[in-house]
Amino acid sequence: MDSERFDLAIVGAGLNGSLLALAAGQAGLKIALIDRLPLKSMTEAGFDGRTMAISYTSQRLFKALGVWDDVANVAEPILDIRISDAGHDGQASPLFLHFDHREAGVDDNPDAPMGWIVENRFLRAAMLRRLIDCANVELIAPDDAVETKRDADKVEISLKSGRVITARLVASAEGRFGTMREEAGIGARSWSYNQTAIVLVARHERPHRGIAQEKFLPGGPFAILPMCDSETGEHLSSIVWTERTAIAKRLLELDAARFQAEFARRFGDFLGKVDTIGPRWWYPLHLVHAERYIEQRLVLVGDAAHGMHPIAGQGYNLGIRDIAALVEVLVDAKRLGLDVGSADTLERYAQWRRADNFAMIAATDLLNRLFSNDIKPLRLARDLGLGAVNRIPPLRRFFIRHAMGMVGDLPKLIRGERL
Repeated sequence: MDSERFDLAIVGAGLNGSLLALAAGQAGLKIALIDRLPLKSMTEAGFDGRTMAISYTSQRLFKALGVWDDVANVAEPILDIRISDAGHDGQASPLFLHFDHREAGVDDNPDAPMGWIVENRFLRAAMLRRLIDCANVELIAPDDAVETKRDADKVEISLKSGRVITARLVASAEGRFGTMREEAGIGARSWSYNQTAIVLVARHERPHRGIAQEKFLPGGPFAILPMCDSETGEHLSSIVWTERTAIAKRLLELDAARFQAEFARRFGDFLGKVDTIGPRWWYPLHLVHAERYIEQRLVLVGDAAHGMHPIAGQGYNLGIRDIAALVEVLVDAKRLGLDVGSADTLERYAQWRRADNFAMIAATDLLNRLFSNDIKPLRLARDLGLGAVNRIPPLRRFFIRHAMGMVGDLPKLIRGERL
């Protein structure tokens, strides 16, 4: 058919776009999910290399959608988080901040982890399986949206294949530098951190025991995230190693032996002998926050709306809360016989999510600026601050609940409820 009517067309089938399509499709909306790449290619081991920290409440959404059953056996629980400051030698300060999952005070599950570490490829594969089985979702890939026309009543999307689809609303899930936001005239606050995240997998002698570590080095945070042991019983962690871009470039050009020496110095010996395995990936770090999330029959999703520093590991969880809120708003509108793409419907979503997003983006930006330096007075203040918070249980509990996504006006899917 040359033209078809959907409730929602989504451009971009990454982790955000796929999750939006699945949540909305399972709730009864008719969805078109468009991507220029074959969707199967996104599940291959060499496609990405990153892992995601899935918070406690985000896991409830995946469970409600039936996705969690497919990834539970490859998801490593985060039981504790240890945060410390460190110098160029990688040695952590004796003053630190320790979060214990048992302090969260989850009434129905007092031993609940703070979150889980899952490889991106496993999440993609699990969502793709569910999308294939969802009758309300049509997967249009590989294909490309070459022109989008939005008016007061509908959206028309012309695809590279020649097909034209019509929808009530279009969502851009293209990432931080997609074209749809710019074409809609939506500005964004953005800047480069002049930092690059080096992503790899480490193999270490002793088990991590579900403890995530984040050391703040002068060049940026060095995160050690617990992964499931390999099939051969090897103890593994996912590493997000942030450095100034010029230094990161030099590190990536080193031969294997010298790179290993630089890595081991920063990692430390607390888990015994450590080495890197597999390929290295690298990602320049930027902040992007759209001036508004909506325009006529257009909504921005995930990094298209807000891309933040990975210092707190909350970027994807923030997008998950956005998706849960958006789907709830759209489903409510459709059940009332209202237009899912109307300005009133979209404004409800934008007002719901902007304050939470702004607060998290500002907090992570401030943390990175405060910790990514070697200014001695600041280092002393940071150490004293971490040590002080560590001695105040109510404050620790507040931060733990924040990291678990339990603070604020939570959508139904985030609370584990079906729509």
